[in-house]
Amino acid sequence: MKAPGFWYRPAGPLAALLSPLACLYALGARRRQTKATPQDVGIPVICIGNLVAGGAGKTPLSQAVMRHLRARGLQAHYLSRGYGGRLKGPLRVDPARHGAADVGDEPLLLSRTAPAWISADRLAGARAARDGGAEAVVMDDGFQNPALAKDLSLLVVDGGAGFGNGHVIPAGPLREVLGDGLARADAVVIVGADRTGARASVAALAPALPILTARLVPDAAVAAGLAGRPVLAFAGIGRPGKFFDTCRELGLAMAEVVPFPDHHPYAEAEVTRLLARAAALGAVPLTTEKDWVRLPAAHQTAIKALPVVLAFDDPGALERVLGTVS
Repeated sequence: MKAPGFWYRPAGPLAALLSPLACLYALGARRRQTKATPQDVGIPVICIGNLVAGGAGKTPLSQAVMRHLRARGLQAHYLSRGYGGRLKGPLRVDPARHGAADVGDEPLLLSRTAPAWISADRLAGARAARDGGAEAVVMDDGFQNPALAKDLSLLVVDGGAGFGNGHVIPAGPLREVLGDGLARADAVVIVGADRTGARASVAALAPALPILTARLVPDAAVAAGLAGRPVLAFAGIGRPGKFFDTCRELGLAMAEVVPFPDHHPYAEAEVTRLLARAAALGAVPLTTEKDWVRLPAAHQTAIKALPVVLAFDDPGALERVLGTVS
């Protein structure tokens, strides 16, 4: 699904027209939180979430948190809903047996670096991870899910998109009222340059909330291997333009860009057309890691992925936030 363009423009007549539905959505979200009794599973649960529909950088932050926990000797596991996959879980992702159509692209990507579990029922998934040897759980998304008690909640904000027009779905991109979400968070991580005043919005509503800043850093070796070569870049993520901008910032020669909807399932014929177009342009087909795991296996070797890692402007900031988790 592609986010409506008016969500990320100053609120206008369409947002006003949809505001009654947005009020109902917001009331439902608030009621869901206030009526729930979150359950503790006996191990730390760190939730990586966001407040808007679509991508914001949750997966790179989940990976960064996992690296910190594992460096401290904590045997943490990932937990995800498995969006886009047909299996409901709880089950541990096995990259040798499961594809993106089974478990979703994000869990498949995460399983490369640490054990990853999927479960439509987050509480059952956390219990399964604990029983499977997890000493902590890093939950990729699930901030709005109240079933599972969270020891630490980190909210990710895309600096280029911020909170959109500030309205709740369907009048805007917010999953809940901004102040409600910030009140349950332990820190906010702004990824990329803050072009929308997200920091000011957070500071105004939650002045005591720590704000961390970070940026996505592409893999230098892959970028160097593409230097001087035309590239056909394609992506089916929350904001494909962000990937294309990263490619341009690396100085890559962009022969063509092809955006797809978030979590787009690539069909065989579709990928064949992309490869044919790249060949006609004399270009290297390039995509994100998250897109690459959704490609038909027969074509993966012909398409390059550009890995990224999240780098914090203050290298010790994340460790300080995670200091209470043990």
